[in-house]
Amino acid sequence: MTHGGEIAFGPGEEFRFIRRLIRRFGSLAAGIGDDAALIHIPRDNMLAMTTDTAVDNVHFRRDWLTLDEIGYRATTAAISDLAAMGASGMGILIALATPPESRENLDALGDGIARAAVAAGVRIFGGDTVRSVVLSLTITAFGNTRDPLRRDAARAGHHVYVTGVFGGPAAAVRALLDGTPVLATWRDRFVNPHARLREALWAAGRGARAAIDISDGLLADAAHVAAASNVQMTLDLDRVPVMEGVDPVAAVQGGEEYELLLTSAIPLDCDAFRRRFGVSLTAIGSVSDGEPGVVITSRGKHLDIEPRGYDHFRIA
Repeated sequence: MTHGGEIAFGPGEEFRFIRRLIRRFGSLAAGIGDDAALIHIPRDNMLAMTTDTAVDNVHFRRDWLTLDEIGYRATTAAISDLAAMGASGMGILIALATPPESRENLDALGDGIARAAVAAGVRIFGGDTVRSVVLSLTITAFGNTRDPLRRDAARAGHHVYVTGVFGGPAAAVRALLDGTPVLATWRDRFVNPHARLREALWAAGRGARAAIDISDGLLADAAHVAAASNVQMTLDLDRVPVMEGVDPVAAVQGGEEYELLLTSAIPLDCDAFRRRFGVSLTAIGSVSDGEPGVVITSRGKHLDIEPRGYDHFRIA
């Protein structure tokens, strides 16, 4: 039921807060008010679903990011997983845990979520709110695909590509931790990642078969694809696009990129990609049979670089 165009909820502080969020979402909010969302899936398509959680002082720090930036990054991180599957985005669900004393100041958080939804072309279908001692967001994103990209689909003979330029987010985090100046270009890459949904669909339509979104680090995520596909992946460090002022080794080990690594048996047109999307697509290596894993080269020589990345359960 609606009153004056607004979905009717019962009384209580929780529903007052939900109504506030819905008003801020505006036309992005789709059918919020029932116990579950109803989604129409195109015939002969599969539903792709993913969930991603961002927790205060684990995935973000309030003294580094605005609430708008926190909402945007958390939402984009979830939607980026759909891009890695070659899925088109349909919508998101939001589970928001918030300290009571912070609730009145969280309008900007909703604005950031909405900003990410607009950028990805998805709707907001509802979610949940709960009282918590720390701020956290869990975003469930869903979309549809007819011919998904998979981590286990890399094959010997495939070319390896990446979107975008690397190193900015990790460099920004290191500078923030050290208390040193953060270059504007680094910070922008850290706070404004892009879910490459349209780019992934373009690549899939032209021969790409395997993909992963780069959240834990280029080398770490390449190693995931190599392990899942039981292949060896050779990457040329000299060909990886790196942001100005960033060490190339640090760039390929740093996370929070939300770019794509793709493999394709058919060479992809990198110039056409840039013209279409305004972002680079770069061939950085190849796939072969051999011991599963990642081999790094520079100037024709093998480098001994650990393919480490972010690990949620690693003990420091």
